[in-house]
Amino acid sequence: MGPWLSPEDLEFVRRKVPMVYVDVVPIRTDEVGRVESIGLLLEAQNDGISRALVTGRVLYHESIREAIARHLEKDLGPMSLPQLPPSIAPFTVAEYFPTPGADKFDERQHAVSLCYIVPMLGECDPAADTLEVTWFTPGEVRTPELQAEMSESHAQILRQALGHMGCA
Repeated sequence: MGPWLSPEDLEFVRRKVPMVYVDVVPIRTDEVGRVESIGLLLEAQNDGISRALVTGRVLYHESIREAIARHLEKDLGPMSLPQLPPSIAPFTVAEYFPTPGADKFDERQHAVSLCYIVPMLGECDPAADTLEVTWFTPGEVRTPELQAEMSESHAQILRQALGHMGCA
């Protein structure tokens, strides 16, 4: 893994090329694989407190699998015990554009995010900038009130994940 870009270099690159990200929907399942709960982060952002998925950049020389594991550990702690799938094919791909009015708007950059659903077996505790990790039933995360606490892009990814898991 190479070193992080300086803030100036990162800003320059963001203006020139799409950045690669991973978005992860942490889940807990029962003994036969049915989804019991979905973990959402509570984070303080510049515009207030919001719910979010686990997300972050893929670093230079870092595999997708390593990026998923790193971001899960960073946000959910080292004892979260994620069960990464044998195949790292995403359930969907999200795109973000710095263009005002774009379907998925991110003022910072053009980004492509590979989206995953990852079962968690261990204890998930808030880490890094996460204030809290809360587990919701599939019914609870479908409510407009809870989705309003998320960015529209993360709410859309969550809805797609619910459909992919047969919870829609």
